[in-house]
Amino acid sequence: MQDNYLAKWLNNELTEAELAEFKKSEAYATYHRIREVSERLEAPHFDREQALMAVKNKRTLQETKVVQLNPFKKFLKVAAAISVLITASYFYLNTLGEKVTTQYAEHKEVVLPDNSEVILNADSQISYNSKNWESQRNVELDGEAFFKVAKGKRFTVTTDAGTVSVLGTQFNVEHRKDFFEVTCFEGLVSVLFKGQEKRLPAGTSLVAIKGALVDTHSPNTEVPSWVNSESSFKSIPLRYVLDEFERQHNIKVVTENVDLDQLYTGTFSNMDAELALQSISVPSRIKFKFEGNKVLFYAENTP
Repeated sequence: MQDNYLAKWLNNELTEAELAEFKKSEAYATYHRIREVSERLEAPHFDREQALMAVKNKRTLQETKVVQLNPFKKFLKVAAAISVLITASYFYLNTLGEKVTTQYAEHKEVVLPDNSEVILNADSQISYNSKNWESQRNVELDGEAFFKVAKGKRFTVTTDAGTVSVLGTQFNVEHRKDFFEVTCFEGLVSVLFKGQEKRLPAGTSLVAIKGALVDTHSPNTEVPSWVNSESSFKSIPLRYVLDEFERQHNIKVVTENVDLDQLYTGTFSNMDAELALQSISVPSRIKFKFEGNKVLFYAENTP
């Protein structure tokens, strides 16, 4: 790659052939990401007219030879672009965060910078900033995760539905569409929900469905059931149970004439799909059958 490709690229002056060659270089991907960040920043203020006037005055006083204005304009443009590029590089590298995602039928274990542990359930995502972790232990969650928090400063889990804060404990947080649940297994958990703080001691839970708190049961295990390859529910609408089956087994679920608001209490296997289907259908008094790569749940009286 030629040395002047960066300056020409910043000015959009590369030919198609030169651009193609530049994109093949190892540095292009990094420059491209940095340029995307820089385009969202405001360039430092630069008074070009004042700078030009200073140059003219200096040139007059020193009686130097005449310099064409056009090259100087180009120099100023490149200099300003490189200044923004350097600023954006610093911004980009210092705000770079970590992100961990799971797909359907997948779990992951994550060790955070302070040795706190996170077990991520299927179809979930966490993100955090490892650069300033010591000063701010904050994890953003979309989905479900079980946390074993090392003692230290306040540890916060942020979701769109609510915020969970602890100092050092074990707890589970689930945030799905219209569903929010926090269960404390050890220590004390503070949950900020709709502007109000709820304190959960060990062995208690908070469950909200469609933004409203509902009565829930006390867990009788030391970890959430899904960590041990099972999904357990206590008086939860069937629609959320079927959604969880779909996530755990990566099997598309279709329903016909099924009351999805009926409450389900029970447990199904996250390892054996056939056994899970029986565990869901029998207490719910519905039937099921496979249709290609999906399973159909239907009422017993469906024609």
